[in-house]
Formats: sequence, C-alpha cells, structure tokens
Amino acid sequence: MSWRFPLFGSSSRQQQPDPNFQDNPTQPWYPPSVVGSSSHPSTPSSSSVSPLQRASDNPQSSSRGQPSPAEAAGIIARLKDKSVDELQRLLKDKEAYNAFFNSLDQVKTQNNLRDELRKETMQLARENLEKEQRILELRNQCTIIRTTELAAAQDRLAELERQKDDIMRSYSPAALLDKLQKSMAKLDEESEELHQKFLEKDIDLPTFVQKYKKLRTAYHKQALLHLAGKTSLR
Repeated sequence: MSWRFPLFGSSSRQQQPDPNFQDNPTQPWYPPSVVGSSSHPSTPSSSSVSPLQRASDNPQSSSRGQPSPAEAAGIIARLKDKSVDELQRLLKDKEAYNAFFNSLDQVKTQNNLRDELRKETMQLARENLEKEQRILELRNQCTIIRTTELAAAQDRLAELERQKDDIMRSYSPAALLDKLQKSMAKLDEESEELHQKFLEKDIDLPTFVQKYKKLRTAYHKQALLHLAGKTSLR
C-alpha cells in the first residue's frame, strides 16, 4: 500500500509529487517515538514541546507534554510552505531537524528557562562558597564551646545536682523525724539540768517553774509531732 506525504505548498506541487520520493522510504534517523501510529509519516511537531515544560507557562498544553491546538497550529504553519524535499530532509537529516526544532518558540522558551535555572543554580553555588569560611568559623566556635564552656557548665550542673540531693535528703521524712528526736533529747537534757540546779538551790522557785514549764511544753509539742510523723509513715 503506497502513501503520499501531505503537501502544504502550491496546487501544482500537490498535483505533481516528487518522482524521487519513494513509497517506502528508508528508516529515518530519529527514534520511533517521533513517528505517529497512522500510515502517514508524522512531522517533527510532536516533539516541539518538552515534557518538562510547566503547565503554568502554557495552560493549554496537556499534562502529557503534547502541544495544545494553538501550538500545533503554529508548528503546522511553519511546515506549511515547505516543499516535499524540505520535509523529507527534516525526516532524514539530523542537523536540519535539530535546526528546525530549536527554532520553535516552545523550544526557545524551554531553553531560556533552562539557562535561567542554570544561572540561578550557579549563583546559589557561589553564595554557598562565599559562606563556607563563615560556616567553618561557626563550627570552630561550637567546638570550643563544647570543649570548654560546656564542660564547665556540666561541672556546675553536677555540683548543683549534688546540693539538691543533699537538701532533699535533709528534708526527707526520715531526716525530719531524726531532727525532732535530737531536739527532744536536747530539751529533755536541758530540763534535767534545770531541775538539778533547782535541787542544788542555784535558782529560785519562780524562775525554775517558768523555765521548766517552757522546756517541757516545747518537748511535748515535738514529741507529738514525732509521734504523728512516725504514724503517717507506717
């Protein structure tokens, strides 16, 4: 089955096909993905838009990277006035195809975007290199802090932890009961000494009664607290 390449030139060209154009052309240089599924050979317009083109740049483009109807019409307009020889050359000559491909507006847009991204990347790389010295200085400062100031702070923290433990132990229920027990023993001893002085006539009766009553009152208050504390811990 033979087919003819569609012509977009004058009517005389459409009526007289090129005698050198064969019905079964040789395999073109470009990959099979460029060729459509129909019996007619596809033009390079299907590759005019890169799949990496952002949809926001051209809302009419499909999500699969195919040209929109407006873009396809623009590409067809570029091919419309080409002769059969020129079209055949695009299919077989890689340099001619690349020249035509790179002349498309969509490809130019993608190339400009690539160049801008490359410039931005290079600028970011230069800025990172400029900050490298500052990063090294900060890293050295962190090392100094870890080896000197941090060590001193850790020692101080350990000392405060020991002090806290001592305070907590001194105010524990068992420690408080022990302090009450010692205070009671001291009050009891003072009471006995005062009683001994009274027996030896070293103090008079009113003074003895006043002091002895005060000592015994404090003793019994602490004894009651001691008893209540021991009871609560059981």
